[in-house]
Amino acid sequence: MLQLPKTCYIGLALSALATPAAASEMFASDSPWMLGDWGGTRSELLEKGYDFTLGYTGEMGSNLHGGYDHDRTARYSDQFTFGSHLDLDKILGWQDAEFQLTITERHGDNISNDRINDPRVGGFTSAQEVWGRGETWRLTQMWIKQKYFDGALDVKFGRFGEGEDFNSFPCDFQNLAFCGSQVGNWVGGIWYNWPVSQWALRVRYNLSDELYTQVGVFEQNPSNLESGNGFKLSGSGTQGAVMPIELVWTPRIQGLKGEYRAGYYYSNAKAQDVLKDSNGQPAAVSGAAYRSSSSKHGMWLGAQQQVTSLASDQSRGLSLFANATVHDKKTNAIDNYVQAGLVYKGPFDARAKDDIGFAVARVHVNPAYRKNARLANQAAGLYDYDNPGFLPVQDTEYSAELYYGIHLADWLTVRPNLQYIRHPGGVSQVDGALVGGLKIQSSF
Repeated sequence: MLQLPKTCYIGLALSALATPAAASEMFASDSPWMLGDWGGTRSELLEKGYDFTLGYTGEMGSNLHGGYDHDRTARYSDQFTFGSHLDLDKILGWQDAEFQLTITERHGDNISNDRINDPRVGGFTSAQEVWGRGETWRLTQMWIKQKYFDGALDVKFGRFGEGEDFNSFPCDFQNLAFCGSQVGNWVGGIWYNWPVSQWALRVRYNLSDELYTQVGVFEQNPSNLESGNGFKLSGSGTQGAVMPIELVWTPRIQGLKGEYRAGYYYSNAKAQDVLKDSNGQPAAVSGAAYRSSSSKHGMWLGAQQQVTSLASDQSRGLSLFANATVHDKKTNAIDNYVQAGLVYKGPFDARAKDDIGFAVARVHVNPAYRKNARLANQAAGLYDYDNPGFLPVQDTEYSAELYYGIHLADWLTVRPNLQYIRHPGGVSQVDGALVGGLKIQSSF
């Protein structure tokens, strides 16, 4: 039987306490903080430039049907976020400057690891996106940002992940295929999404009120992924740099917000070929080491656009989105990914802050990567999928998610969801999986 953390029960119980009391009081439904305004202290600190946050995200996943292991169970994973944002203009008189410090802690288990995916090869998406990168504490953000020329030039330096600024996307869905920067999900060995950080520099220039371009340089250091290096600041282990560039357009079409992104990334670190050895022969057959490439690259496209609104409340209405990534076929297991979906905010007058989301995604495996798996099995004389030593051949994985976001209070949203994963991990022998999920997002 699933044992949920006490925090989960506390969060659900507190939702029942949310009342239309004054926003400054604890558990008030219109307060951004569960613990209230501390007698006005929080508002005073905000006015002086100090913003302190404590957030919680919890996700439950249960294999309702199908998957690699049909034995039904449920898993829970979560994350605490401790953050502070300082307006250095108000605090130190440093015009157009700000500082961010964030520490995160993750723990729990993921239903995808051994119930949905074949553990011999693992999966691509995850039914619980908050799980990953180790059960540990991490320095997730430590950066300073300065604007110049009346805000036209924006420079950010410190420790942070690529997905904060490049290929950015919201994370309201629970399945990883619809959450956050997707480039980091498919080239996670070089592009590190939240909660991992590395030394980085990002320079943005605003070409107009609706158009900007940005370029970044991010330390590529695999040791930052290790659980014991959550607070590592030295550059030991650095293999190179990831350099993304992006153009972002943020128009208002008939008064409705949109965001369109097009970008490219390049890594100058050595990358291993997925198929061939140094002589151009399949390494799985020759037994020689896989050859290395001098670089790795890819690109992405993203679009979000609100298409309808209510005259009484423009924040309510239908928004559409789509994302796509393309990756280096020589060195990457995934060669392309596409995703599309919709979100409707304020579906009912009585539930004006609730939202409904639906999305579908396709993750496609590089043909050279598939060929390598087939050759590895042939070289080992393995042809039976049920043999423990057989290496499952991965092809295409499809995911879908439907959620309903219940806005219980401004500090608490609960999103029950249903997910369907066809060919989990791209393995056609694994039954399609139906997953029941629950995502809790709260701010203390």
